[in-house]
Amino acid sequence: MIAFTINGRAVSLDLEADVPLLWAIRDEIGLTGTKFGCGIGMCGACTVLVGGRATRSCITPVGDVAGAEVTTIEGLDPKGNHPVQQAWRHLRVPQCGYCQSGQIMQAAAFLKDMPNPTDDDIDAVMTGNLCRCMTYNRIRAAVREAAAALRGEKSNG
Repeated sequence: MIAFTINGRAVSLDLEADVPLLWAIRDEIGLTGTKFGCGIGMCGACTVLVGGRATRSCITPVGDVAGAEVTTIEGLDPKGNHPVQQAWRHLRVPQCGYCQSGQIMQAAAFLKDMPNPTDDDIDAVMTGNLCRCMTYNRIRAAVREAAAALRGEKSNG
């Protein structure tokens, strides 16, 4: 049994320790907001937070999160109103939307560490999360807007 906390709820799963966290989240726990993309940790669609850090769940063995706090897109804010999620909606970031949960989770973790990022900072951190629709300009603007909101400022988007 592998026990950890996901979105504030304790879980215990009877899985082999090498099962990818992504499959534990989607298939065993039933949270489908975290997406499968490449399966090798390169696209970022599967990004969740483990101990507050952006983590690629497709390459993280579930055994590695024993005792940890895991947060998925469903747990970032119960009503979907985290400042990053609000900025994403306000600026209409998603096109197809497939990569967006991973993008949002990466941005949320990033802004905890760097509350006043430059465009170069945003590009450097978000570059590992791929968007086939190429909404990178809107992603950057949304990260800036969320950063301002988290600092209690008004953004010009």
